[in-house]
Amino acid sequence: MKYAALFRGINVGGKNVVRMADLGQLLFHSGLSKVRTYIQSGNAVFETALAEADLLDKIKAGFLDRFGFESNVLIRSVDEIRVLIEQLPITSAEIAGAQAADPQVEHLYVYFLGAPPEQVQNDTICREYIGPDTLRMGKRELYLLCHQSIRKSQLAARASKAFDSATVRNWKTVNKLYDMMVDL
Repeated sequence: MKYAALFRGINVGGKNVVRMADLGQLLFHSGLSKVRTYIQSGNAVFETALAEADLLDKIKAGFLDRFGFESNVLIRSVDEIRVLIEQLPITSAEIAGAQAADPQVEHLYVYFLGAPPEQVQNDTICREYIGPDTLRMGKRELYLLCHQSIRKSQLAARASKAFDSATVRNWKTVNKLYDMMVDL
């Protein structure tokens, strides 16, 4: 099975520094095959026969042993990423509107979650928010469309606080990881 591993909180602001070559070696020495990493934010793709739960345990334990700190890691199969892309709940017109607001930044993001989000959580995040950004639910993810930088988005800040174990990737990274998994 082909998987992506998405690590949270590494190489952010000079903290929890992990070289991707070292991360790749850790995964390879954990028995995973065809390991490839992507950019410095903790993304890896690979093949394995292990089930997701066993895979998570093995990666988390190996990571702590190798790097000396914990990093939340979320796993998605190639099929899950494909469906996530195909079922994007944000329209092309909405994306174009956000891009017109500020063409210099990324606008579309995915919050990867460990469990399915509940409608009440999404409603709570969005209830008092007034602004142009959009947050929509997926199976085990949230989709965020920002009209400015994600760093300026009040909705992103609210989502990050409510889902503090989530890890976020921009849409280009999500698509690149999918392409990498397909090419394994």
